[in-house]
Amino acid sequence: MTTEVTMAIVPLTEIVDRAFLHRYGVPAVNILNDLTLECVLAGAVEANSPVIIQTSVKTVRSIGAPVLFSLWSSMTAGIEVPVTLHLDHCPDRSVITECLALGWNSVLFDASELPVEENLRQTIEVVAEARRFGAHVEGEIEAITGVEDGHGSDDEAKRQSLEVSLDFIRRSGVDVFAPSIGNAHGVYRSTPVLDFQRVSDLVAAEPIPIALHGGSGMTDDQFRDLISRGCAKVNISTALKELFMKSSLENLRKAEAAEKWDPPTLFTAVGSDVTRMTADLARTFGSAGQAW
Repeated sequence: MTTEVTMAIVPLTEIVDRAFLHRYGVPAVNILNDLTLECVLAGAVEANSPVIIQTSVKTVRSIGAPVLFSLWSSMTAGIEVPVTLHLDHCPDRSVITECLALGWNSVLFDASELPVEENLRQTIEVVAEARRFGAHVEGEIEAITGVEDGHGSDDEAKRQSLEVSLDFIRRSGVDVFAPSIGNAHGVYRSTPVLDFQRVSDLVAAEPIPIALHGGSGMTDDQFRDLISRGCAKVNISTALKELFMKSSLENLRKAEAAEKWDPPTLFTAVGSDVTRMTADLARTFGSAGQAW
């Protein structure tokens, strides 16, 4: 990995292993642009919480990986809480290579649409590549239901057996595992019915930090239950998108009513909402006050 800008930028495992050991969850928030990056970091500092900044392939391509990493480097210089930069749901090996070479701390290689054996073969290669950069890998063998940033499907994928999942974890060498437990990307039409026991069974057989995807829309009780079972990394994407768009709309309407068109006022208002959301997530997940 490239030289770290500050000691507060830490490997993914340093964040999730502590969370897994002490049974709290760390917000893993998909940022959209420079404003959301700045304000998610600010929310983590406010809550004195570690945080995982996630970038989708869509965001990487729209902003450009070098520009995005430059923003990350400048905004985390001197930051007061542990932070790490993660590439979310990426099936494209070339994007993984580019991000690792620039300095991303971890990647989710998403080969869930491939047969398990081919997924395993390629994941082993990605793990070896990541290790050369001092980076880590999240893996999955079942597609999480729902389309997010142009990736995924609304059809629920078949769940693999516990034995197949454990074999993948052990042979691939992944550092974090993302199982399908009835969770979904996007907006839930009703409170999701989740397979809590599957998390417990995986962790009992192989003590590996679990990534909880599709967190936007779960209840606080569901979050806390899953975190207590080993979900150390809690992904939030849709909730931030909704907040960003709705806050922008609300504040644009205020500007229209007042006939005052001042972009910095809009950015400040929206950014404040994003900061508050991040700090609230840290409190809900138990990571508030856990910075070291």
